[in-house]
Amino acid sequence: MAVHLNWSVLTQSSLAFLHRTFHEAPAPPRLLSVRSQKLSSGSGDPFLSNASGFRPRKSANLDRPEASIGASGSSSYSSSSSSVIDFLTLCHRLKTTKRKGWINNGIKGPESIADHMYRMALMALIAGDLHGVNRERCIKIAIVHDIAEAIVGDITPSDGIPKEEKSRLERAALKEMCEVLGGGIRAEEIKELWEEYENNSSLEANLVKDFDKNMVRSWMSFSIQLQENSRLK
Repeated sequence: MAVHLNWSVLTQSSLAFLHRTFHEAPAPPRLLSVRSQKLSSGSGDPFLSNASGFRPRKSANLDRPEASIGASGSSSYSSSSSSVIDFLTLCHRLKTTKRKGWINNGIKGPESIADHMYRMALMALIAGDLHGVNRERCIKIAIVHDIAEAIVGDITPSDGIPKEEKSRLERAALKEMCEVLGGGIRAEEIKELWEEYENNSSLEANLVKDFDKNMVRSWMSFSIQLQENSRLK
């Protein structure tokens, strides 16, 4: 039997939850820019199309990584419900941005950045126990390791961007996302986890990097093989 969801009721419930969970601190000054492409209102996502106010107060500039990235404001603000909504709106791009490696290899139905991060988190969850490795931290690192790509997109070697420049762009994007969130403990945790992965500075970060490399190779090979099999039928 089909289940019909009342998105208006669900939206109001979700927003009420945010207001209860995050106290309304004064919102920090809005960001000067992120990148220039506005989030599409026709995304087909019932939550985005129905959630009143589920848009950043300033249009997010999300076209090219060379766009200016800068902000004014203090990290002393704790996350309010409005800043959380702005942050989640920005993170929605992880769901709609497809990974370049898949596209460049001509794979149909390429995975999104969000697909990749979720699969990585599941790998961390179900992996066998390793002495001295904090599983919960592995899961957290997996969840945030590509979060800056909500702004800069999936930069690959084929883009011709030097590794140092890629790192600079992603670090600046992460800083901006943490400011969108309003600073505070959670923003600091996201930054710490991301830096840990970027610098490969712990056993947990090293393990997640291994997951990343092995998963990309095996999953893309599997997808290519599936397409080959479908053509032979």
